[in-house]
Amino acid sequence: MSSNKTFAGNFFEDFRIGQVLKHATPRTVTEGDVALYTALYGPRFAINSSDEFARSMGLPRAPVDDILAFHMVFGKTVPDVSLNAVANLGYANGKFGVPVYPGDTLATTSTVTGLKQNSSGKTGVVYVNSVGKNQHGQVVLEYTRWVMVNKKDESKPAPEPLTPDLPSAVAAEALLVPPSLKLENYDVTLSGSQFTWGDYDVGEKIDHVDGMTIEEAEHQLATRLYQNTAKVHFDQHAANSGRFKRRLIYGGHIISLARCLSFNGLGNAFRVLAINGGSHANPTFAGDTIYAYSEVLDKIELPSRGVGALRVRLVATKNRPAGDFPYKKDGKYDDAVVLDLDYTLALPR
Repeated sequence: MSSNKTFAGNFFEDFRIGQVLKHATPRTVTEGDVALYTALYGPRFAINSSDEFARSMGLPRAPVDDILAFHMVFGKTVPDVSLNAVANLGYANGKFGVPVYPGDTLATTSTVTGLKQNSSGKTGVVYVNSVGKNQHGQVVLEYTRWVMVNKKDESKPAPEPLTPDLPSAVAAEALLVPPSLKLENYDVTLSGSQFTWGDYDVGEKIDHVDGMTIEEAEHQLATRLYQNTAKVHFDQHAANSGRFKRRLIYGGHIISLARCLSFNGLGNAFRVLAINGGSHANPTFAGDTIYAYSEVLDKIELPSRGVGALRVRLVATKNRPAGDFPYKKDGKYDDAVVLDLDYTLALPR
């Protein structure tokens, strides 16, 4: 006699507006997580690399890379939100809260804020607002994402479509700079870049020059590190019957690669303050080489002493150096563009 005690994940018809999903498996972030993240992507931002540098800025020790914190919060949501996803489509209204340090335990809760069945009747788009908190109940990250999810039963009627109203950018007054931060002793020699907030101009484009080739094994390790269980990243047998016949690279993997590549040109962008919006423009596969460029969209003066913010478009390309800055033509992304991320960064002034 067989017994069914497994969970196949939620399909599109399982979601309801206002539904609250309290995700399982809180995660304590360790020094090992930080070391493996460094091995996978090679981040070089000094504040995340050196306890002494972080202390010189008024922090107790080196905080976890902001995008690693994003992955940890995101990963908790996958079994409930996107286990049966076709693709993760975009992000908006992402606000980073208190810094995360090794030893902190993160837990995530999501609320369904939008549903829209696709015209094929086979899939639908689910919008969720996810909030990650540490063991003290402090918010470390809040964001909205939307994901295309398979239907299990195509005959199920479509829900009344609802798309949440999302801001184009996180407001300046909602950007959180740690109150203990002090930049009087900020050392541009140790940080690896002489360029601070005042050296950047709106409209400026920065080719980050370097490229990284995605290895299948590295991607698998990375996605497991975040406990992201989405089938499209792991199950080649299932992928054989899909559109691409290959496993998709987790979109967050591209975000990490592009953010780390951006160090060459934005080495003093020491903290991610917000994710204003983002799209995974084209799929990525093992063997693709990722390049990146940034475009400065806005300069924001912050009340915190010695800190300014840049709103930046980070564009990642595959198998094409980014120096000619491919983006959109006739409203459609260039085939080489795999990530279009609008985010806000803190720099010393």
